[in-house]
Amino acid sequence: MRFDDSKIEEIKSRVDIVELAGEYLTLKKAGRNYLGLCPFHQEKTPSFTVNREKQIFYCFGCGEGGNAITLLMKIADMSFPEAIRHLAEKTGVTLPVRTFGRGGDKDEKRDGIVGINLRAANWFAGNLSSPEGKAARDYLQARSLTEEVSRQFRLGYAPDRWRSLADHLEGGGLSLKLAEQAGLVVAGREEGFYDRFRGRLIFPIENVFGEVIAFGGRIIGRGEPKYLNSPESSVYTKGKNLYGLNRAREAIRQEGFCLIVEGYFDVISLWDAGISNVVATLGTALTREHLDLLRRYTKDVVALFDPDEAGRRALDRALELFLAANMRARALVLPDGSDPDEFVRKHGKEKMAALIAAAPTVSDYYIDNVLGDGKTFEENRDLLKTAMEFLEKIGDGLERNLFIKRISEKLGIDQALLKKEAYRKTSRTRPAQGRPGQTAQTSRSALEVNLIRLMLEYPQNILLVESEEIIDLFLDEQLKDLGAKMIQTYKLLGFIDLQVLLPTDADKPLKDMIYKLSIEAPPTDENMVGRNFADNIRRIKEKWFREKKRLLQHQLRQAQEDGDEKMIRELTFQKQDLIRQEKQLQ
Repeated sequence: MRFDDSKIEEIKSRVDIVELAGEYLTLKKAGRNYLGLCPFHQEKTPSFTVNREKQIFYCFGCGEGGNAITLLMKIADMSFPEAIRHLAEKTGVTLPVRTFGRGGDKDEKRDGIVGINLRAANWFAGNLSSPEGKAARDYLQARSLTEEVSRQFRLGYAPDRWRSLADHLEGGGLSLKLAEQAGLVVAGREEGFYDRFRGRLIFPIENVFGEVIAFGGRIIGRGEPKYLNSPESSVYTKGKNLYGLNRAREAIRQEGFCLIVEGYFDVISLWDAGISNVVATLGTALTREHLDLLRRYTKDVVALFDPDEAGRRALDRALELFLAANMRARALVLPDGSDPDEFVRKHGKEKMAALIAAAPTVSDYYIDNVLGDGKTFEENRDLLKTAMEFLEKIGDGLERNLFIKRISEKLGIDQALLKKEAYRKTSRTRPAQGRPGQTAQTSRSALEVNLIRLMLEYPQNILLVESEEIIDLFLDEQLKDLGAKMIQTYKLLGFIDLQVLLPTDADKPLKDMIYKLSIEAPPTDENMVGRNFADNIRRIKEKWFREKKRLLQHQLRQAQEDGDEKMIRELTFQKQDLIRQEKQLQ
């Protein structure tokens, strides 16, 4: 799907990349730019740079960069058409489109699934307030949940009949095959379909944009399984989504940390009690992708898992993930065998908040609850070995020292000796730090780099560059190759992503140079953009002619020294032809 270039430029002129990035991560102003922790790789010191004047972003740590459109594509895992449509809706731009090839099939399928999910969510919500939903309403009332919070989370009810939703969708002219792909219905034996969710309280699952991408259902009355979730689809992967994040992200920023719980009711009950910086996993263990998602908003988390054996195992598995993701994590298991939903309903917000504030770090939790106590020499030796393996996973130096101090006190081993052993183990496993394999960046043509920068900032002028055939005159082969790829990519896709065009570690110095120049260069008056392109192109041509004349003069002098009359005549003719072409340029 290809959109009109003028509409793309209108969208880019209306969107504010700082505000857009701020929806996904925390930014702080630093001079003309805004800095934050990169959402695409782990880092302790912010290197993700957003420039409002140029409407671009770049991470000097991992090399990801681009404009508002490519930012949305990367951070929200959208295709180019999806990002354009999302930003068009956000900025009020109407999109006439022209379609070619089959590129739009995937986007149309995604839109269809999201659309049919929304239709189903509204139908489920209507059922909850109908006479048929009384049992579900009574169940929510028994759990002390208000109608307001039910509306906020779009809770619904699926009647206990085989084809209620299927008949509703089919009656509205919607495809049951699409409903099957969305996970709403299941194919029967005789080419028919029946509802997946029957006799259940329904929890719509939304992505960070508030789009309904899946559902969870809790049985009302007797039946198994107690909870039933949508299967994964082209819009929903349970290991990459967190329940409630679209509602919680602002509270997470304001509170400075995020609570991670296990269930729908844990999130809803905490929210109803006034604790809104909370998310839940979706019937799966915590994953690295979950933490990468949360790192956009905070590095501080409190894992609040159920006190049963399954909850403790889930928390134990999460410890290493927190350390590997460089998260400042604390762990909390509630007293009296309560889960978060039960505890907050029984004891209220204040007592829950006090326990959260006192939650130990994951290192302290590990020492007190996972490592255990040794009573014999052999047991203490095994505990020490296990502790040292855990220590290797702690990246923060201060936390490592605190962990060593606690282990020293617990096992009665000299702290200095433990530090020495820890250093020996980590220095043995840490890769040697040598000089980077790449030598110093060769001198680049400032004019050629600047034209690449202009093409990146103003891609609508790329066809002008192509018509001038200026890329053929680049003297830097890497820049020549990059310029040709930028033209080809823009003509094919309508946008440019340098991370795709320069994907390797060896390419990173060039990416850094281009984005650094772009971020530091003052903004260009829109009326001067065309002139800047023309001046840059003219000066590259002049430089090319000077270099060609210099080479010809050197070859001519060599031919004269060799007495090669034939070569002298040929080179003299080439020089005259070159001078004639140069005069035409002027």
